[in-house]
Amino acid sequence: MFTGIITDIGTVQALEHRGDLRARIGTSYDTAGIDLGASICCDGVCLTAVALGEGWFDVDISAETVSKTNIGAWAEGQRINLERSLKVGDELGGHIVSGHVDGVAELVGMADEGDSTRLTFRAPEGLAKFIAPKGSVALNGTSLTVNEVDGAEFGINVIPHTKEVTTWGDAAVGDQINLEIDTLARYVARLQEWGG
Repeated sequence: MFTGIITDIGTVQALEHRGDLRARIGTSYDTAGIDLGASICCDGVCLTAVALGEGWFDVDISAETVSKTNIGAWAEGQRINLERSLKVGDELGGHIVSGHVDGVAELVGMADEGDSTRLTFRAPEGLAKFIAPKGSVALNGTSLTVNEVDGAEFGINVIPHTKEVTTWGDAAVGDQINLEIDTLARYVARLQEWGG
């Protein structure tokens, strides 16, 4: 489990296609304090550390995960949002994030509003019903609050601090973004299906 509060910006150092995709992620985390098998959220995707070295960790990514996320477009040198998994007693500064990406949204609009930036996304049709104004979403692993919803499109604001400590300062229209809907929204929708 994660909170969507990004704690490092990693860099994709290497990509190797085997049976699965192996990625080496450069990090400022103290990797001596990471156990093999630890979960690390990489751009919103919960991945398992399978090898560790000073300033890097490796993850294996299944074809299924590549097909459901933006990982297929990763390139060497790319910056990605990182978050280590929660420990009992950690502050829950964002919202509960599982790292299980539901689909890929497209960034379709950007506009400066004061010092902040308003970002507009188009969600996959099947996920749009789970996104509500003032609700939470995880976008590339970042916990963000939805401002408005119009059909399959929704908007969020990114403040300057968030742009500095995440990869949102690098965002561009057309970007494909890992989207995880709020767990509570998923269960409410499921209960409504059974209650009808």
